[in-house]
Amino acid sequence: MMKSVKSWVSASLALLFLLTAATVLAGPYDPPEKRDVIAKNGAVAAAHPLAAQAGLAVLQKGGNAFDAAIATSFMLNVVEPNASGMGGGGFAVIYTAKDKKTYFIDYREMAPAMARPDFYPLDAAGKVKDNATVTGYFASGVPGQLRGMELLHKKFASMSWADLMAPAIKQSEAGLPVTKSLNGIIMDNLGRFDKYSPTFPAFKNVFFKDGLPAQEGAVVKNEALTASLKKVAAGGADVFYKGEIADKIDAFYAQYAGGWITKADLANYQAKLREPVKGTYRGYTLITSPPPSSGGLTVVNMLNIMEGYDVAKMGRNSSEYLHTFLEAQKLAFSDRNKYMADSDFANVPMAGMIDKKYAAERRKLIDPDKANNAVKYGDPAKYSAGSTTSFSVIDKDGNMITVTQTINDFFGSGVIVEGTGIIMNDEMDDFVTNNPTHSNAPAPGKRPLSSITPMIVLKDGKPFLTMGTPGGPRIITAVANIIMNVVDFKMDLQTAILNARLHNPNAAESQLERPVAEYKFAEYMDVLVRELEARGHKLNLRPQLSLYFGGAQGIMILPDGRLHGAADNRRLGQAFGY
Repeated sequence: MMKSVKSWVSASLALLFLLTAATVLAGPYDPPEKRDVIAKNGAVAAAHPLAAQAGLAVLQKGGNAFDAAIATSFMLNVVEPNASGMGGGGFAVIYTAKDKKTYFIDYREMAPAMARPDFYPLDAAGKVKDNATVTGYFASGVPGQLRGMELLHKKFASMSWADLMAPAIKQSEAGLPVTKSLNGIIMDNLGRFDKYSPTFPAFKNVFFKDGLPAQEGAVVKNEALTASLKKVAAGGADVFYKGEIADKIDAFYAQYAGGWITKADLANYQAKLREPVKGTYRGYTLITSPPPSSGGLTVVNMLNIMEGYDVAKMGRNSSEYLHTFLEAQKLAFSDRNKYMADSDFANVPMAGMIDKKYAAERRKLIDPDKANNAVKYGDPAKYSAGSTTSFSVIDKDGNMITVTQTINDFFGSGVIVEGTGIIMNDEMDDFVTNNPTHSNAPAPGKRPLSSITPMIVLKDGKPFLTMGTPGGPRIITAVANIIMNVVDFKMDLQTAILNARLHNPNAAESQLERPVAEYKFAEYMDVLVRELEARGHKLNLRPQLSLYFGGAQGIMILPDGRLHGAADNRRLGQAFGY
C-alpha cells in the first residue's frame, strides 16, 4: 500500500512540476510514472512531456487542436532533436468538428533537382557506397517541415505563428536536458557519424560536453538553432525557403556538396493538401495517409485480410492469432513493396489495395497450419475503380489531429547546416536506389516512399480515436496491432499501446528481416515461440517495450465524452489534459 501511495505522490509531483514550469526545463528530470490521462476539455499525447505540455498550455489559453499541434511540433524539434526538426518533414491527418470533414497534409521531403534514378554509386553487393543515402550531404531531401506547419496554420489555426513558436524558443534558450534515452541514441550513432558525416565536429559541438558525449543529466544547447527559430518566428516559413536561412543552406551545399540542395529547390517546395485514404474495419471508419506514404493503404489492406477471421475468439496471446497476423502482414507488405510510390509520379492502385474483395482473394493464400515463405504480390489493379515522432491532439470542440514528423534515422543524416543549427534529414534512403526503373527510384521533385501512418478512427460516423507512431516500416504493423487491440480485444488505449508488438516485413531470406516480436506476449512465451516455429516462423525476439517498435501516442474519446490520452513507455511519451 505504501509503495503505491509513494508512486502516486511521485507521479503527481512530477506532473505538478511540469505544469508549473511554463513548459521550460533546464535540468535533469524523471518522467512521471503515469503516462496517460483522463481529461474533459482537451488532451495532448506526445513523445516528450515538454512537448505535450506545450500543446496543453495552448489549449488552456483557448487555442484549438491545430494551434496546439503547431506548438507541440516546434517543441519536439527542440526536445527530441534526434527524431524531427526543421530539416525534416511529415504528414498530418485532420478532423474538423464544425463541418465534420477530414483533411490530410503532406509535407514529406522532396528529392532535389540534382537527383537521378542512378545517382548513387553501388558496391558489388548492390548497396549504396559509403552509406551515402543515410549519412552525409547527399542523404537529405528538401525539407518540408515548415511549409507543412505553415499550411496547417493558415488553414486551421487561430493563434499567431510567433506565439505558437514561443515555448520552443524559450526551451531552446534554456537548453535540452539529456535523458538516458537521448544519451543512448547519441552513443549509438557516434560510429556512423564519425565515419561518414563530414560535419561530425558540428554535431560534437552541440551534443558533447567536455570532449565526451553528453551524459544523462547534462544540459546541451544548440544556440544556432535558437537563432534560426527566432528568425522563423519573426518572418515565417519564407525565411527558411526564400530568405536568410535559405541563403545559408544554399551556400553550405554549394561549398561542400556541389549544390545538392539549392535555394531554387527550397523555393520550389510545396506542402500539399491530399485526400486521405478511407477504409473500414468491423464497422469502424479508418482515415489515414495516402501516397507518398505507404502506411495508410498497407494498414487498411492488412486489416481487411484480418477482418475475415474471428480475431477476438482466437485470443490475443494465441499462436493461431499471431500466425494469422504474421501471414496477413506478409501479404500486405508484398503489395506495398511492389506498388507503393509517390502517386504524383506513379500509378498506385489505391482503390484495389483497400478493396474488400481483393482482401478476400489474398486471404485464401493463408495456410492456418504453416508459414508461407514465398509470398508474392497480388494484382490489386483489377479491383480498382480508376525512428520519427508522432503526437495527437483533441480540443474541447472535438477537433482532432495526429501529426507524424521525422528526419528519418536518429539525427537524420548527421549533417548540421553551418550557421543554422538545423539537422538535416536522410530521407533519400527511402528511395529505391539500386533499380533505376523502380517506381520509387529518385527523381527531381519526387517524394520518397514513407511508412508514416497517422490515423483517425470514427465509430458510427463519430470521432473515436486518433493516434500515430514512429518506427519506420514497423509503424504500419504497430498501428494495425493497436487497432485490433482496441476493436477486437476491447483494450483501453493505454493498454493497447503498451501491449507487445509483432512485425513481419516479408523478407524471410534475411536474418535481420525475419519476423520480430517483443518479449513477452504471454506468460508461456517459450511455448508460444515453439508453436510458431512449428508453423515455420523463425522469430527474432526483442525486449519488452523495445525502442525498436517506436513510440505510439493517441487519444480515445470515451463513451461519456471524456478523453483518454495515452502515451508510450518505449520513449518518454506523455499525455496531458484538462
